Amino acid sequence: MSDALSAIPAAVHRNLSDKLYEKRKNAAIEIENTVKLLIAAGDHDKISKVIDVLIKEFAKSPQANHRKGGLIGLAAVTVGLATEAAQYLEQIVPPVIDSFTDQDSRVRYYACEALYNIAKVVRGEFILFFNKIFDALCKLSADSDANVQSAAHLLDRLVKDIVTESDQFSIEEFIPLLKERMNVLNPYVRQFLVGWITVLDSVPDIDMLGFLPDFLDGLFNMLSDSSHEIRQQADSALSEFLQEIKNSPSVDYGRMAEILVQRASSSDEFTRLTAITWINEFVKLGGDQLVRYYADILGAILPCISDKEEKIRVVARETNEELRSIHVEPSDGFDVGAILSVARRQLSSDHEATRIEALNWISTLLNKHRTEVLCFLNDIFDTLLKALSDSSDDVSFTSMSVVLLVLEVHAGVAKDPQYFRHLIVFLVHNFRADNSLLERRGAIIVRRLCVLLDAERVYRELSTILEGEDNLDFASTMVQALNLILLTAPELSKLRGLLKGSLINREGRELFVALYASWCHSPMAIISLCLLAQAYQHASVVIQSLVEEDINVKFLVQLDKLIRLLETPIFTYLRLQLLEPGRYTWLLKTLYGLLMLLPQQSAAFKILRTRLKTVPTYSFSGGGNQISRASSGVPFSQYMNHHEDDDAEDINITSSHQGINFAARLQQFENVQSQHRVQARNNVKYTYTTSSSSASKEVKRSEDEEEEQHKPPPSSRSSSVADNSRPPSRSSRKGPGQLQL
Repeated sequence: MSDALSAIPAAVHRNLSDKLYEKRKNAAIEIENTVKLLIAAGDHDKISKVIDVLIKEFAKSPQANHRKGGLIGLAAVTVGLATEAAQYLEQIVPPVIDSFTDQDSRVRYYACEALYNIAKVVRGEFILFFNKIFDALCKLSADSDANVQSAAHLLDRLVKDIVTESDQFSIEEFIPLLKERMNVLNPYVRQFLVGWITVLDSVPDIDMLGFLPDFLDGLFNMLSDSSHEIRQQADSALSEFLQEIKNSPSVDYGRMAEILVQRASSSDEFTRLTAITWINEFVKLGGDQLVRYYADILGAILPCISDKEEKIRVVARETNEELRSIHVEPSDGFDVGAILSVARRQLSSDHEATRIEALNWISTLLNKHRTEVLCFLNDIFDTLLKALSDSSDDVSFTSMSVVLLVLEVHAGVAKDPQYFRHLIVFLVHNFRADNSLLERRGAIIVRRLCVLLDAERVYRELSTILEGEDNLDFASTMVQALNLILLTAPELSKLRGLLKGSLINREGRELFVALYASWCHSPMAIISLCLLAQAYQHASVVIQSLVEEDINVKFLVQLDKLIRLLETPIFTYLRLQLLEPGRYTWLLKTLYGLLMLLPQQSAAFKILRTRLKTVPTYSFSGGGNQISRASSGVPFSQYMNHHEDDDAEDINITSSHQGINFAARLQQFENVQSQHRVQARNNVKYTYTTSSSSASKEVKRSEDEEEEQHKPPPSSRSSSVADNSRPPSRSSRKGPGQLQL
C-alpha cells in the first residue's frame, strides 16, 4: 500500500475508484499530469510503478468501479507519456484488451474508450498488438450491449485508419486469424470481417489477392446469409477480387478452383451462380494452371447445365464449351481418365441436358485422344451399354437425343473390331432380355448404327449372332424386326440396292446368303428377302414348302404387313415387273401363292387381289418365251402354262442360280422351321399338360365334395345305375361337331 501511495496520492487513489464518472475522470487527469512531471524528471521507474498500481489495484480488481478507474487511468498514463508511450505499451495494452471480455458491459465499454485513447496517442506503434486487438474487436462486434457495439465500431474505424497508414502491418501474420474467423456465422461478425477485407484490399502495399484462397471460401459462405446486407457486401468484395484477378498477371488459380468447384454445388442459387461465373472466368484466364483441375471443374459444370435457374444454365453451358475447346495433351498434365470418370458418373444424372453433355465429352475425347480413351474403355464401356439399354419408365434416358448420342459414342468405340463385336452381342442380349426395348428403341438403334458403322457390316454381324440363337422365339421376333427395318428405313437404301442385284453380282449374292441363314427363323422374312433380291422362283418354292403349323396368327400378321409394303415406293420395281407377266411368271406365282394364304375377308387379301387384277392379261406359249395378248379375266392357270415336269426341271436348273445354291438354302430354311415346329409342339404340350393336370385335380376335388354332400339313398343309387345302363336317346346322341342338348 505504501508503494501505491508513493506512486498515486491517496485522494487520487480514492477518486479513481469512485462510482461517479466525473470523479474518476478528474482522478485520471491528475494521473496524466503526474506522469508528465515524471517524464520531465526522467523517473521511468516511478512511471512503471504507477502503471503496476493501476493494473493490480484497479484493472484486475474484483470491484467493477475499480476496473473502470483502472482503464481510465491507463489511458491517462498513455496520454501523459505522449511520445514516450511506446516503451510502456507492453504493460498498458494487455490488461485493456483483457477487459474486453469483462462480464460488466460498462467495463467493456470503458475498455473500448481506453484503447481508443491509447491508439490515438501511439498510432503506428499500436500495430504490434493488432492481431489481439482484431480478435477482441471481432468478438465485441457481436456484443449484446448496443453501447459496447457502438464503442467498438469507433475503435474499429480508428484501427483501420492506423493500419492503412502503417508500413509495419504484417498481412502474413494476420491471414491465419482472418481465415479462422471466416467460419463464424454471426451476422455482426461477418459484417466486421467483410469490412476489414475490403479495407485491406484497398491498401496498395497489401497484397490481399495473393492470400485470397485462404478466405475465399468464407466469402462464398456469406453469399447465402439470411441478411441481404451481408450478401451484398460479400458479393461486392468478390466482384472486386474477380476484377483484380482479370488484371493480375500472376494468380493462384488452382487453390481457388478447388473452392469454386465445391461452391458450385451449393444449395443456394446465388452462391452457385457466383461460383460458376468465377469458374467461367478462370477457364478463360487460367490456361495451363488449370489443366490438372479440368476434371474437377467439369464435375462442377455438368450438373449446373441442368440447373433450375436459367442464368446458371447459360453460364455453365458457356463454360463447358470453353473448356471443351481448349487444346491440351496428356503430356501437359491433361488426365483423360479423370475426365472420363466424371463423364461416366454424370451419365447416371436424372437430367437429360447433363447426360447429353457427358456423352459429348466422351465423344470429344474419342476424337481427340482415342488411344488414351481406349486404355480406359473397360471403365466406361459397361456404363455406356447400360445407358443405351436403360428401359426405365421415368425420365432416365427416355429422350431419343440421348440414345442417339450414346450410339454415336458407341460407334466411335466400335471402329475397333473387338469392340464392334462386343457392342452387337450386347445389343442382342439386351433385346432378348427386354422385349420392350426392341419394340420402343430397336428400330432407331439399328438404323443409327447402320449410318455410323456401315449398314452391311451391322446386318452381317446381327445375322451371324442370330443364326446361332438358342431362343427361337426371340430369334424369330428379332429377324422380323430387322427385316422390317431393312424394307422401310431410308438409311438402308444402299443395302436394299445391293440385295436387288443378288442374282447378278457377287457382293449382293454374298450378302443374300449371309442374311438368309438367320432370316430362316421367319418364313415371312425369307419371302420378303427373296422378293427384295428378285429370287421369285425361290420365294414361290418357300411358300409351297409351308405346312399347316406355319400358318398361324403371327404369320398372317407379318403377311399383312408385307402386302401393305408391296404398295410402297420400296417395291415400285416389283410392281412394274408385273407389266411383263411373261417374263416374271415366278413373281406372279409367288404373289398368287401369298394371296391363297390370306383369309378372303382380310384387307390384305383385297389389296393384293386388286393389285393382281391390274396385271395385263397375257398368255404364255413356248415355255413363257413368247407372249401373246389374251382376253380379259384369264385365270391364273393360264399364266402358269408350264407342265409339272417343266417346273421340276426349272427348279433343278435354277437350284444353283448365279452361284446361289437355292436347294441348299431351301433345306436350311426347312431345317430351321422344323426346329420352330418342334418347339411350338413342346410348348403346346407343356401348356396342355399343366392345365389338364390342374383342371383334373380341381374337378376331382369338386366331385368328391359334392358326393359327400349329396349321397343318395340306396334306392336312388339303384335307379341311377339303371339309367346309366340304358342306351342314349336320339336327342342325346351327338355327331361330330355337334353339341349335346
